[in-house]
Amino acid sequence: MGSRRLAAAALAAVALFVTAQAVAQTGALTTRQSEALATYERALGEFKAVLAERRKQIDAKQPLPNLPGQALYLARVAVISSYKDLTDAMPSRIGRPNKFEIPPAYFDADIEPLIDEYGKLFDIMEAPPAGAQNSPTPFKDVVDLAVAIARAKGLAPVHAEAAGRISLGLFFAETNGKQNVRNGRSNTYMGSFQTGPSEDRNGRRKWDAIKGEIAGLDPELSARDDKEEARARGTDYRFNHWTNVRDGLMNAHADLFREIPGIVKTLPDPVDQMKLFELIQIVPTPTRSALKSGDLLSYRVSSPAIMKHLRNNSIFAFGQADRARTSASFREILAAMWLFNRKFERAMAKYAEIKPR
Repeated sequence: MGSRRLAAAALAAVALFVTAQAVAQTGALTTRQSEALATYERALGEFKAVLAERRKQIDAKQPLPNLPGQALYLARVAVISSYKDLTDAMPSRIGRPNKFEIPPAYFDADIEPLIDEYGKLFDIMEAPPAGAQNSPTPFKDVVDLAVAIARAKGLAPVHAEAAGRISLGLFFAETNGKQNVRNGRSNTYMGSFQTGPSEDRNGRRKWDAIKGEIAGLDPELSARDDKEEARARGTDYRFNHWTNVRDGLMNAHADLFREIPGIVKTLPDPVDQMKLFELIQIVPTPTRSALKSGDLLSYRVSSPAIMKHLRNNSIFAFGQADRARTSASFREILAAMWLFNRKFERAMAKYAEIKPR
């Protein structure tokens, strides 16, 4: 830890010197601007240092700490947060668009390679365990299961298709569309839909209750389910892609599929529909209350615990102004979920490839 701090300090000092030289040519900074700049450079140096440390450990096959992704995640949050504070103080620092589609006020496109490395490290740290049971058709499985569940809940075909599209978005939101992954920031949530043991059991119980109806509606899917059940028996069901998707959907989302006709009227944008269902995963109680309120977009949350959950999931998490919020409407929450946009756009593209014709 000491060497990492020294490295971070050195990197920050060099970056601050270079930046200060450039700024000196354009005029003196205010106290607020100087503090914001120094904070950003420190955060950037720490981010580079923790990335380098984790890469060194992995390449040397050294044991990793418990929750090896947490330090990386917090360092990334600090970089984005401090950059937003910097651009609030110095709007001239807002630069060009970036490939991650993060608003430029929050992110300097020059550090894109650092985020690429961040993703590569998480791919390694969250690799599926030995014995994980992959599917050759992971995306189609998500859509097929969601459509079958929606039909069993009584949805018309067009709305059952929407359930399939939304559920594919959830797969990308939870794991970037990667099956059977572990979790670098949690020892509880695992698998393609990142469920905990109790959620997985609850989803399996709910599936058993409708399995007979599913068999009547789609015998082929039911037969596939029987095969996957036999395959997963005696193992952690969360590391069989099919059973984890099935149980994850049944646990958190299936009961709300009936709300899809009203949701698509209120939220015609498919990405917003995906965001709403992701909120069911993040803050289920207020999201259900908002759906029942009759005015979804205006429904407001102000519970400190709920706001904390949102921040812990990259919503109102970046910069002092966002983090100072004490309440938000669902309209504002959906707008603040910009970090999910790219994931959901990828899900939409994948859905277009496999959409039933």
